[in-house]
Amino acid sequence: MTILVCSLSQVTKQVRAHRPNRVVSLLDPDTPWPDVLQQGVANHLKVGVHDISEAQTGCTDPQAHHMRDILAFLGAWDRTAPLLIHCYAGISRSTATAFIAACLHNPEADEALLAQKLRSASPSATPNRRLVALADGAMGREGRMSRAIAAIGRGAHWNEIGEATPFAISAHHG
Repeated sequence: MTILVCSLSQVTKQVRAHRPNRVVSLLDPDTPWPDVLQQGVANHLKVGVHDISEAQTGCTDPQAHHMRDILAFLGAWDRTAPLLIHCYAGISRSTATAFIAACLHNPEADEALLAQKLRSASPSATPNRRLVALADGAMGREGRMSRAIAAIGRGAHWNEIGEATPFAISAHHG
């Protein structure tokens, strides 16, 4: 099944087009959440974190409890319908979570190959390093996830492109 990634502005369009059965929203804590329930999606995880990789005063950085929630939600995805993941611009928090979902559902897969698939699908993907590091530790990947993301390098910055083009990656590696 498919992992869809988009920006906040594209959520309604993506839900209508692809009918996901789960949505993960990763937004700054003060940003309004999209109403996916009204669009027929009952499983909606809302993660209120800023797009930062290190603690900053006045910001909510991703923490272990956020990752526990993310991994539990992603792990419960039965892959009978697409999974939609979005953040504000579709570049960092959402691409990190898509990579995490691909790794979680493919425990034997080479993380570097999964990261390359992400890069091929989205030239602007710049997965949030903190989210990836938290997942890497929680999943016992011994730094392989973080190294794989470092190896694909940075994509286009949000202030260069505004927001990413929606994209999809397969949830099944092979």
